[in-house]
Amino acid sequence: MFKDPILKKLFKQHGPHQFEDRSENLMAELIESIISQQLSVKAADTIYSRFLNLFKNGKFPSPEQILKIDVEKLRSAGMSYPKANYIKNIAKAFQNGEIAVEKIKNLTDEEVIIELTKIKGVGKWTAEMILIFTLNREDVFSLGDAGLKRAIKNLYGISDEKKILKLAETWKPKRSFACWYLWRSLNNTPKT
Repeated sequence: MFKDPILKKLFKQHGPHQFEDRSENLMAELIESIISQQLSVKAADTIYSRFLNLFKNGKFPSPEQILKIDVEKLRSAGMSYPKANYIKNIAKAFQNGEIAVEKIKNLTDEEVIIELTKIKGVGKWTAEMILIFTLNREDVFSLGDAGLKRAIKNLYGISDEKKILKLAETWKPKRSFACWYLWRSLNNTPKT
C-alpha cells in the first residue's frame, strides 16, 4: 500500500485497515466529536453515555429532541456551556436542512470542511475527522492533529509544518490510511 518504508513497517505491524462509511450517523458523530474534544477517551465516553441517557431508551435523539432539552440538563451530563450550545447548534443545522447527509456525501473534501465549519463549535480538525471516520474519505491529512505531528516527529524527525505537508503529499491518495497508521504508532486506539 505504501512506498514509504516507515509506513510499510507500520502496515506490517498493524495489518490492513478499512474505514467504514458511517455517513448515516453524521449528526451523532459530530456531537460525539464535540463532546470528546480535549478529554480522555474514558471521560468522553462517560459524558456521551450520560448525554444519551438524557433521552428515551438511551438512543440517539432527533434534532428536535436535542433542541427541546434545556442547556442545564445537557450540562448535567458533564459538558461545559459552550459544548452544550455547540450540540444545539449542530441539531439546529440538521433540523433546518443546513446540513443534510446526502448533500454532504456529494461534496468534495474541502466543501465538506466549509459546510461543517459553518456550524459554530465545529472546527477544521473536527471536520477532517468526520471526513476520515464518518464519510470514509481516503485522502485526508489533518495538519492540526497534535497526535499526527507527534508521530511524525517521533518517526521522521520532522516538526516543521511545511516539511510535514511535503511528506504527507507523498502518501497521496491514501493519506487517511497513513494517518491511521501514524496514530497507531503512538499506541492510540483511533476509531475503526
